[in-house]
Amino acid sequence: MSDASNIQHLAIIMDGNRRWAKERGLLGYMGHEKGYETLKNISSHVFSRGIKIFTVFAFSTENWNRTEKEVKVLFTLFDRAVQEQFGELSKNNIQLRFIGDISVFPKTLCDEMDRVMRETEKNTKGILNVALNYGGRQEIVHVVQNIIADGIEKKDITEGCISRYAYTKGLPDPELLIRTSGEQRLSGFLTWQTVYSELYFLEKLWPDITPEDIDTALIAYVQRQRRFGA
Repeated sequence: MSDASNIQHLAIIMDGNRRWAKERGLLGYMGHEKGYETLKNISSHVFSRGIKIFTVFAFSTENWNRTEKEVKVLFTLFDRAVQEQFGELSKNNIQLRFIGDISVFPKTLCDEMDRVMRETEKNTKGILNVALNYGGRQEIVHVVQNIIADGIEKKDITEGCISRYAYTKGLPDPELLIRTSGEQRLSGFLTWQTVYSELYFLEKLWPDITPEDIDTALIAYVQRQRRFGA
């Protein structure tokens, strides 16, 4: 098993749920449900490896372009995930955080998300960040708007200042970002935070990802030399 001790923050773009369903002649929502089961399995594995922060891309600002029916299915799945995972995360001492503009979601879902974030915020083993209605450029726009609203002077706007206003404020940037399904782009995920992240692309669709696939990515990461421009 690879040594993950030098990885504090792992990020994953969970791509391929709909293709997984289509390849099997299944309805699209079945791919999302299988993807959710995969997330539960992989999250447990990631935290068991000693990684403290796990950030996943669940719903982008562009995903609103999907059919109304699929978006409703996703909202139902988000609600189910919040309900089911609260107890499990609390039992395992994991914080649950939602990053992105969740204010546009149904009020009942927003209230439930807020409750779970409050009730897990003192857990200390790790943090699961779920990016919902998230876009990297959108995040940077929000950062700029909030900096202006707070009256920060030009001379005080540094990289550190911007990071403190980001959705991931207070957290280290991801050392490793994985994308599944063979696509080799970041699609606006953690645009500010991933400038020096190592990238790893898996051909397998997200619902087929196993803990062994994650370990393979971790092995590849520890074998790389991170020079940061030096």
